[in-house]
Amino acid sequence: MHVLFVEPSFPANQSRFAEALASVGARVTGIGEVPTESLPSSVRDRLYGYVHVRSVCDEEAMLAAVRHVQGQEWVDRLEATVEAHILPVSKVREATHIPGTSVRTAYLCRDKPAMKETLRAAGVPCAQSAGVASPEEARAFAHAVGYPIILKPRSGAGAAGTERIDDDDALGRAIESHGISQGHSVAAEEFIEGHEGFYDTLCVDGEVVHDFISHYYPGVLEAMRTRSVSPYLITTNRMDASAYEEVRRLGRTVIRELGIGTSAVHMEWFFGPKGLKFSEVGCRPPGVGTWDVYSAANGMDLYRDWAHAVTHGTVEGRPSRAFAAGIVALRPEADGRIAGYEGREAVEHAYREWIIDGHFPPPGTPTQPIEAGYMANAWLRMRHPDYDELRSMFDAVGRTIRVRVTD
Repeated sequence: MHVLFVEPSFPANQSRFAEALASVGARVTGIGEVPTESLPSSVRDRLYGYVHVRSVCDEEAMLAAVRHVQGQEWVDRLEATVEAHILPVSKVREATHIPGTSVRTAYLCRDKPAMKETLRAAGVPCAQSAGVASPEEARAFAHAVGYPIILKPRSGAGAAGTERIDDDDALGRAIESHGISQGHSVAAEEFIEGHEGFYDTLCVDGEVVHDFISHYYPGVLEAMRTRSVSPYLITTNRMDASAYEEVRRLGRTVIRELGIGTSAVHMEWFFGPKGLKFSEVGCRPPGVGTWDVYSAANGMDLYRDWAHAVTHGTVEGRPSRAFAAGIVALRPEADGRIAGYEGREAVEHAYREWIIDGHFPPPGTPTQPIEAGYMANAWLRMRHPDYDELRSMFDAVGRTIRVRVTD
């Protein structure tokens, strides 16, 4: 099978997907923005071919690249795994008659107001939402729903550009900062109180073949805005618990209604006083190396199983559910340059048996803004057979390790 894979070298974990495709016998031609001569040898050695384009989000450039390859030999699949690439690649896929995620599905997984409108019509419980493109529309939504509300990009990922609005004054400022007063359309949503988690699946022809449920501590919006917390996420190994049955049913309904076929799926949810609520979904794997966490927790190679699903329509592995596992982000005390780490040795001594891996930038490294995510600065990944014990361990790590900074 000949698979075209978009951006095989950037971000860094993209090479894992290309490597996995090659490992199951696919011929992999990469299409990317990195010049051919700049590809790392570890990536180049996995590729059957490579086409350089100015932007993988430029549909004309991508269409020309794909047709160039098709002019030389048959292409079976065109795959992308980065959020920003999913929709433009789907358009090229349909134009070149290559099987895979449709434009409709990609659009509904990208545009938040359209996504929720479609799912509400199917009976999926969602926050009230609308696309707003004028100050009048924004104020009307806020007054109809009541504060607090959320404003976010229609096609954003994670918490990027997301803002909680608590009153009319804050809404007035947000109308300017989000460009609503200039006619820029954004997603406005009811604020849902409750615990935040996510449901990740690997699907073959619309059927879930692997699934994983994970939790955020605290929620993403607070985690990406608050320097004083050391946020973490954990995937549970208690998937058969009755409390998760509703999440799994919800996820399968979303997959069916959005027409998702053979793909990774990342779905966010809330549970609180108003019950279980769908948040949003992406037709792609989760970020921040979460598949590495799933693989370490379950004694499997999820990247290889994704590749096997794409090329053979089946999977090889089976999750062991032996461990809960997760990642904790360790925040620098301020912006600047890393000076060192307090408490790191104590943590490594106490939890050595349960540490998967970690990243501690050396002294002198410039810090990254906390909004850049869980892996922007220092982080530690761990696993443990008991979910509650792992939570306690992550809490202790957050209290113990201090990332010191110098100007």
